Amino acid sequence: MTEPSEPGTRLYIDLMKKTLSASIYDESTWLVMANQAYDSKNPLKLLFVLMRNKIIQFLQKRSILLVKTRAYDAARRDDGTDWPLFGFTMIGHKRLNNLQACIEDVLKNNIQGDFIETGAWRGGATIFMRAMLKAYNIADRKVWVADSFEGMPLPLNKDDGWDYSKENTLNVSLEMVQANFAKFDLLDDQVVFLKGWFKDSLPKAPIDKLAILRLDGDMYSSTMDSLDNLYHKVNKGGYIIIDDYYSWPACQRAVSDFLLKNSISADIKAIDGSSVFWKCE
Repeated sequence: MTEPSEPGTRLYIDLMKKTLSASIYDESTWLVMANQAYDSKNPLKLLFVLMRNKIIQFLQKRSILLVKTRAYDAARRDDGTDWPLFGFTMIGHKRLNNLQACIEDVLKNNIQGDFIETGAWRGGATIFMRAMLKAYNIADRKVWVADSFEGMPLPLNKDDGWDYSKENTLNVSLEMVQANFAKFDLLDDQVVFLKGWFKDSLPKAPIDKLAILRLDGDMYSSTMDSLDNLYHKVNKGGYIIIDDYYSWPACQRAVSDFLLKNSISADIKAIDGSSVFWKCE
């Protein structure tokens, strides 16, 4: 394994993070006008949001995006609270740094198992996982990319999370994600794609052991499906990362319910204002 301190390795990893998060492009300061969740009791505000969403959906179906420019904000990009138009991931630098630290720790301590993300969008976080394996010359681990590749599902009920099922910018096809891997020369047999809703794809996924389990499914059902089917495959010393713990109340509730029903005590640590992680003991 290449030593982490080697300058070429560090340069490659840092460049990948800047590129995947679109921090090196001026155009990435554009803000995509996306659908808004609406739970307001103010009828005028509700009407405005509904009309706004209809217009955005109408234009997206015709391959037109509404964007507005704003000054690049390094703090927002660090926290992953803006939306890079040309980025491959929206998780920000702090979460990429966390992912790097977790991967380096399991490699250093020889914690066996593959890496997976459930909820991949354009593939950025999983592309980074594969880049880390390449940087350290690791050939005996796989990166699993689990996603519907059809956008987000309809919420099962009002407690499942906000409805982003009609947000077309979240609908990234399998072919597009594969093409994104190929752009970085990282599409090979160490990358495995799991297409489908988590309730269907994860129970039958041929995964033996995991060292990194990263969840980015937002909703209660998606989070619970991921934990129910994959948590027990994480080796001791591996990591669980929850992307939407603070930003989606339904996600945090699913994590709490899962830990409680399985009598698991987790030392949950914050990454930023949205995400958390813990080591599997």
